[in-house]
Amino acid sequence: MTMIPARVSPSVVAIPATMRALYKHHAGPELKLDPVRVTPTPGPRDVLIKVSKVGLCGTDRHIWEWDAWAASRIPVGITTGHEFVGHIVKLGSAVSKYSVGQRVSAEGHISPGTGFSARTGAAHIADGMVILGVDRDGCFADYVCVPEENVWPVHPSIPDHVAAVLDPLGNAVHTVMEAGVSAQTVLVTGVGIIGLMAVTVAKAAGASRIFVTDVDPRRLALARKLGAVEAYNARDASGSAGWIEHLRAQTHSGVDVLIEMSGNPGAISDGFSALRPGGTAALLGIPSKPFAFDLTNHVIFKGAKVLGINGRKMFQTWYQMEALLLSGRLELEDIITHQLPLDQFAKGFGLMQSGEGIKVVLDVNA
Repeated sequence: MTMIPARVSPSVVAIPATMRALYKHHAGPELKLDPVRVTPTPGPRDVLIKVSKVGLCGTDRHIWEWDAWAASRIPVGITTGHEFVGHIVKLGSAVSKYSVGQRVSAEGHISPGTGFSARTGAAHIADGMVILGVDRDGCFADYVCVPEENVWPVHPSIPDHVAAVLDPLGNAVHTVMEAGVSAQTVLVTGVGIIGLMAVTVAKAAGASRIFVTDVDPRRLALARKLGAVEAYNARDASGSAGWIEHLRAQTHSGVDVLIEMSGNPGAISDGFSALRPGGTAALLGIPSKPFAFDLTNHVIFKGAKVLGINGRKMFQTWYQMEALLLSGRLELEDIITHQLPLDQFAKGFGLMQSGEGIKVVLDVNA
């Protein structure tokens, strides 16, 4: 009698015992690629994802350079990275929402799910938050393990290189949407990665006119291409007074909305000076240290509405982001300037540091 071989379940995928991982190998600059890192095993409520592509971001650069923030926060030995796209290859025993083979990304802020904020719609700022690639092993590896609640299925129409950078795009979407830019004049101070994303998001969200400031002529030019009507170089000889006066002449004594993306004290002060009385300021940029700020004139006497922005709303921002991407109105191709294989990670960080690269994506498992 001919024996019929047992049918292999589509939910079973062979997982190697070891994998490659980019990790913080010492308390100093740079990262190291470990070719034999132990592959993580998902817990009952976790999923194991084979990573396809990852994005390098400002946080990763801080970890690479080992600045004061990184030295005070990042544990030596951790696998870094929090922006990625991949496919599920293994499910925890209690996972019920997803299946092996699905293409997914994930929210990198892992909420405890308990406490006031987590249970009242503000899980993104809940006490006890753990961040992927900062507090627990991240995605710069062949495989990453995340809780089921953090998984985000990626729409088939969204390509991998875009799906790999949903995390920073979500920062831009959260900031712009909280500020309410429809039919408003908008100033974006700082057009780095997320600032440039904010320009295209604000345009798609119906901003009437968008102004930007920065010190990099290349990024100012790209901001114009993405929809900014004026791109001011903050280092012009006329100084901030010159461009602020020019901006005020084109608006109602200042812009309706300030989107602050730089974290630079001078840019923050200038941004508030350019904001009209009664305007809204949404602040995402993080200063490197405390600084003096004219609260009296910039906020109190001006009657400004100030919004502190952190991460992405879980998962309102993700739905908004998907809707904007599927609308076809976001322009991201010029922002994602480089795609490199994982083993060229040092080149990727160098491109970020030199300013030649804006958003760099690493191909982990082509």
